[in-house]
Amino acid sequence: MNQKLTPSTILLLTIPPLLWAGNAIVGRLVRDAVPPMTLNLLRWTIALLILLPLGRAALKPGSGVLANWRRYALLGLVGVGLYNSLQYLALQSSTPINVTLVASGMPVWMMLVGRLFFNVPVRPRQVAGALLSILGVLVVLCRGDIHQLLSLRLVAGDLYMILATIAWSFYSWMLLQPKDTPALRADWAAFLATQVAYGLLWSALFTGVEWAMDAHAIAWSGKLAASLLFVAVGPAVLAYALWGAGIRRAGPGTGAFFVNLTPLFAALLSSAFLGDLPHAYHGLAFALIVGGIVVSSRR
Repeated sequence: MNQKLTPSTILLLTIPPLLWAGNAIVGRLVRDAVPPMTLNLLRWTIALLILLPLGRAALKPGSGVLANWRRYALLGLVGVGLYNSLQYLALQSSTPINVTLVASGMPVWMMLVGRLFFNVPVRPRQVAGALLSILGVLVVLCRGDIHQLLSLRLVAGDLYMILATIAWSFYSWMLLQPKDTPALRADWAAFLATQVAYGLLWSALFTGVEWAMDAHAIAWSGKLAASLLFVAVGPAVLAYALWGAGIRRAGPGTGAFFVNLTPLFAALLSSAFLGDLPHAYHGLAFALIVGGIVVSSRR
């Protein structure tokens, strides 16, 4: 935990925000085709089918999957059941810009959760890094024009995203708790499959409530199938595996700053889809976000 940032650790923590940026775009594109809780359930069901052949260690006696069921039930709740469901729910009523703005508070929530619930002290360099990182996000959101930022209005979806961010903060800190068997901790696929299996129970419960409240029918299409495959393989399996490995190296406090690369990647991906070239403010935002990472991780 809290090791020096190496190129490999930086890569581990940079790829997930890129994939999560794609997840936000896809989640917005298919919001009329599938209800949010159902989307989350389908996504993680596919992910579990991918993980089970890779993580067979979770099925062996002595793996701790059943003995530590409380831990994995909580990991599954905050990391799979709540975070993703709330994010998709937020995209139903809020704009991607607003959702990104709310999520940019991740470093702050990570510090607060770490201090209040895991007894991790907050250092001045972390506060300074958080301010730099959030400033970089604001530059992206306002496109270099402060008037656009002042025109933003918060809606119900933004509250869902605040709750999602808090849930992710708990998930990241809980990853560091030494309560897993050595066999499970050493096998990333088994460890992730265990979380997903328990998380699917929560997701199924949330989906049942959604359909009991008369959710709209799923509009199946090739576009939806491709979207489900992408969000299951990339933002789910690959991103979670890399994020867990990066967090174990650098710690949640440092990792939180990398999450703020997500809005920058989202802006660049949107520009790519629209055929627009990156602007000067993207470079400024990148410098500020990276500056926040460097300042927060200094010894």
